[in-house]
Amino acid sequence: MLLTLFNGNFTMEQVFAQILAVLAIVFLILPFHEWAHAFTASCLGDKGIKARGRLSLNPLSHIDPIGALMLLLVGFGWAKPVPVDPRYFKRPKVGMAITALMGPVANVVAALGGFLVLNGLKTFALSSVYTDSGKIVYENGELVRLLEPTVLGYFLLFYIIVNLNLAVFNLIPIPPLDGSKIMFVFLPDKAVNFFYRYQQIFFILLFVLMWRGAFNGVMSRCTNWLYNGLDWLTMLPFKPFA
Repeated sequence: MLLTLFNGNFTMEQVFAQILAVLAIVFLILPFHEWAHAFTASCLGDKGIKARGRLSLNPLSHIDPIGALMLLLVGFGWAKPVPVDPRYFKRPKVGMAITALMGPVANVVAALGGFLVLNGLKTFALSSVYTDSGKIVYENGELVRLLEPTVLGYFLLFYIIVNLNLAVFNLIPIPPLDGSKIMFVFLPDKAVNFFYRYQQIFFILLFVLMWRGAFNGVMSRCTNWLYNGLDWLTMLPFKPFA
């Protein structure tokens, strides 16, 4: 992300807000994402999760330095994966799929919280999210003043978008992403073993595809769909006051 920011036409407020948003993701949301995996696995019967030290929201238990750096630089990254033992589950593949799904769900929940704060501030305290200055543009044949977000507004917007990007990114069905564990439910054991055996190769392939922008179109559409849906949902409580 920072590489894009510094190469583009962005203000210092936007750069500062995005750095703060990414730091919040690294130290709060990535641990929440991994804790969601660990908590779900524990609820489904994995008795060894707590002993592995991952049933915690402590960032030090979850942060992967390289994954955090990648998130800061290019907008997608990772934490240390939670080791889950599917032998504890009554239905191993289904249990792994549910456990995997809860990570992206945690990111959507985090984005939902960001939307509630953003839309609440927009409803009751517009000046704390947007400045009075802005560009005058034509929209539907009329002159319209577009308000510009403050640092707080940019922070909340970036925080929401990064969470939604992480949710969508992790649902890509390529090992070792969470989406692959969901996909495994529908595959025979022989195919699942093949994916696990060559997981490192698929990880490299994932990086190549991401670098080439193979998922940009799909991820952008899915993120926009989630953004618009959550924005509409979280505005409902504030409609009577708008």
